[in-house]
Parts: sequence; C-alpha cells; structure tokens
Amino acid sequence: MTETHTSHYEREDGRTIDLTFAEPDNVVRGGLVVLHEVGGITDGVRLLISSLAAEGWLAAAPHLDGEPTPDAILGATDIALAWLVDRGVQPDLLGVVGFDLGGTAALLVAANRKLGAAVSVGGQGGAAQPALSDIAADLVSPWLGLYGDAGDELSAAEVEKLRESAAGSRVATNVVRYPGANHRFDADPQAAVEAWQRTLSWFDAHLR
Repeated sequence: MTETHTSHYEREDGRTIDLTFAEPDNVVRGGLVVLHEVGGITDGVRLLISSLAAEGWLAAAPHLDGEPTPDAILGATDIALAWLVDRGVQPDLLGVVGFDLGGTAALLVAANRKLGAAVSVGGQGGAAQPALSDIAADLVSPWLGLYGDAGDELSAAEVEKLRESAAGSRVATNVVRYPGANHRFDADPQAAVEAWQRTLSWFDAHLR
C-alpha cells in the first residue's frame, strides 16, 4: 500500500490547513482533493488516499472538523487545490472526490468551483448544507454521483430528483443508484467494486 503522510500547509496569504496525502510511485496523472466523512482522517480515508495514489493520482485530504459549513468546505478545498498546484499538478488535471459527508461536500465544490471532474459517493443534506438537488442545479464541474438505496441516507425518490436537477446543468453528469448498497458501500462488495471502477473511469475520462 502506498504510504500516506500528514503535513501542515501554509499559503502566502496566511491561510493554513493540515493535509493527509499520498504520492504515486511513478508519473503523476493529476491531483485529487479527497473530502472525508464525519469521523475525520480514519484508516478508511487513508486507504482511499493510498488507493488513488496507486492509480497515479496525487491525492490529498484536508482535515475538516465536525460537520463544516459550505464556506469552510470551499475554503479548505481551495487550500488543498493550491497545495496540489504547488506540487506541479496542472489546473486542468484537478478533481475532487468525497464519501459520505464528503460526498455532499464534493457536490458542493462541483457547484462552486470549475474543476476537471468531481465524484460523490453517498452523502445527504444536513443542517449546514442545502438540499442536494438544489446544489446540483448549479453544477459547473463534471460530476458523478453514486448512491446506495439501502439505509436511511437518501430515498430512491430523492436520488431521482437529484439526477433530474443535475441533468439540467451545463456539464456532464451521471447519477447511479445501487439497490443493494448502503451509503458506505460496505453492505454489498460487488456494488463497492463497481462504484470504485466508475469513480476511476470518471477521472480517467475527464482529467487528461
């Protein structure tokens, strides 16, 4: 497994953030900001970062506290994107991916920042965020949403509403539902593998 590291990053304007990241062993294909779930930088998040690096992506997760506000999510993402550019990643090869709460955060970023690609795996609206379908109406980055029907995160009707809202934007979008999967995609291994491949294919198609 590709090793992860944590560092403190400070911008020239004084903004700072802690980042956990992993670098590819060979050529860097692009850079991905990884937005984590409520539990912070867990072993699962480190595994995700390492797995993305193994696929050739310089992956970095900004450390977010609790359930951050939209402004906090966008600010942390901006600093992480700047870190990736400082590491030599071209601006058109930048993307964002998030799981659970991070999935909602990735959708928010895709509606407010023009990036090469974005992927959300699970997630739902919360007290600090607008409804997902409202966010999706304003997408400016190509966005893939992957949602499990099992569990209490989003109903099938809510996912379909999200799909319709995203389809009205002017960028490429796709929303996929998995009847046997929950929001963490750990209830159905086959769905988890398929969702992972869709994620990689989305970045392959849009970051090149």
